[in-house]
Amino acid sequence: MAKSKRRRTDAPGRPEAVVAQVDGGTAELIPDPDRPRGWTLLIDRAPQSHVDLDDPARLTFAYQRRIGHAVDLAAPAGRPLQAVHLGGGAFTLARYTAATRPRSTQQIIELDAALVQLVRDRLPLDPNARIRVRSTDARAGLGKLPDGWADLVIADVFGGARTPAHLTSAEFLAEVRRILRPGGHYIANLADGPPLAHLRAQVATAATVFPELALAADPAVLRGRRFGNAVLLASDTPLPIAEFTRRVASDPHPGRVEHGKDLIDFTGGARAVTDADARPSPAPPPEAFA
Repeated sequence: MAKSKRRRTDAPGRPEAVVAQVDGGTAELIPDPDRPRGWTLLIDRAPQSHVDLDDPARLTFAYQRRIGHAVDLAAPAGRPLQAVHLGGGAFTLARYTAATRPRSTQQIIELDAALVQLVRDRLPLDPNARIRVRSTDARAGLGKLPDGWADLVIADVFGGARTPAHLTSAEFLAEVRRILRPGGHYIANLADGPPLAHLRAQVATAATVFPELALAADPAVLRGRRFGNAVLLASDTPLPIAEFTRRVASDPHPGRVEHGKDLIDFTGGARAVTDADARPSPAPPPEAFA
C-alpha cells in the first residue's frame, strides 16, 4: 500500500501535491496550475503522464498525443475497442480511450500495486468505464489473455525510467501478436538517445513479427541529437500512414513519421533482440528531465 502525504503549495486554494512511496520509487502527483483537476505523475522526478479528470480526452505529453492519434485511427471513430495497456501510469491512455470510444473494454496491466492504489485513491476512474486493472508483470499478464482478444495493445512500461529487458524481445512481441485479432494494432512508447542503438534494434525486432510498421518522434530524436520518446505503431495489415503523418506533424510539438524503406534504412542493419540477449532500454541522461 502506498503511504502518501500532501505537500504544501504557495497558491491559496490550489490543490496540494501528493508524495508517496510506491514499489518503483517516489511518486509525486503535481497539480496543474492551468487545469483545476489536472495532475502530472512523476516517479523519482521523471515525468510519467498527465491527466485532466475534467477532460480525459486532453493529452498533454507529446508522446501521449501521438499514441492518441494511433488510437483514433485504429478503427472508425467512436467504435468501441478491446484494449490492453501494458503499464498504467496515471491511467491516462485508458481514460482517453474510454472518453473517445465509449463502451470499450480495457485491461490495464501494471506491476506496481502501490502505484495502482495511489492513482485509484487520488485520481479515481469513471465508475462507468469498462476498465479493469491488474497488478502483475506485463508479460505474465499477456500470457493470461486468450488468442485474438485485443484490437489494441499499448505498451508504456518503464521501471526506473527504463523499459525492462524482457519487454524488448521478439518473443515478447510474438506474445503481443498472439492476443491481437487480425487487423489489430500494437503501439509502444520507446525511449532512447544517441546513438539510437536501442531504438533501431526495437524497430528491427518488430519487423520480424509485424509486416507493417511506422515510427513517430521529434525530428531531433530521430536524428540522434537528443534523448526522447518515439512511438512505434505495428500491425499485420496496412497502417493509416498518411493521416497519422498529418496528425503528428500538426501537433503543438510537431513530429515526423518514418515508414517503409526509410524506416528500414533507419535501422541501419540492427539485429533483432531475443530473450537470450535482451537488455533494458538505456537510462535517460541527467539533463533529460531538467
